[in-house]
Amino acid sequence: MTLVLDASSALAWLLKRTNLDEARVAREALDAVRAMGAVVPALWYAEVANTLLFAERQRVITSLQVEEYLSSLSIWKIMRDPIPPEVYWGQVVSLGRVYSLTAYDATYLELALRTGRTLATFDAKLAGAMRQAGGRVFGDAE
Repeated sequence: MTLVLDASSALAWLLKRTNLDEARVAREALDAVRAMGAVVPALWYAEVANTLLFAERQRVITSLQVEEYLSSLSIWKIMRDPIPPEVYWGQVVSLGRVYSLTAYDATYLELALRTGRTLATFDAKLAGAMRQAGGRVFGDAE
């Protein structure tokens, strides 16, 4: 299964989750991405980079860790959604209204719903919206 991967899931591979269940799900998501790949919206790259810069400035991680992490991301099968954002931004706004999400989170929801893929996220509100919309969240019991 190719996942729609949000930034919180990808960053959990570097910024470890303290909750043991979440740490397990993060490891399983990494295994799934290594095996089958993931698709991400264009904004994913900026979200990941922003969090890395913030964590580095807060001295949670080092610049070497950032470089190694980015190098790892580049070899895994993480592909950008080929559909340009202007094609689906009306749907993003609509989903944001319906589920009270930010446009950023609604972008992940739209991509997962449009492609019929499972969403990997640690964002509780986004996960809840995905479930309400009839989609699957990685880590949920099948």
